[in-house]
Amino acid sequence: MTKTLTFGVVHMTVAFTVAYLMTGSVVIGGALALVEPAVNTVAYFVHEKTWDWIRASRRPSEAIEPFIA
Repeated sequence: MTKTLTFGVVHMTVAFTVAYLMTGSVVIGGALALVEPAVNTVAYFVHEKTWDWIRASRRPSEAIEPFIA
């Protein structure tokens, strides 16, 4: 859990720094540091659910076979 929390802090710091450097605004940097990770989390959730649906909808014969040399 510590690794997850520290990654969240790093992510928010990077988002703030990039926004601040691009705009010069602490307010915009702070807002982006809060909004971007939240939006990214939702996008990741949708991405994972979509891939779960794709995997579940494939018939066994349609599954991608690993390449064996």
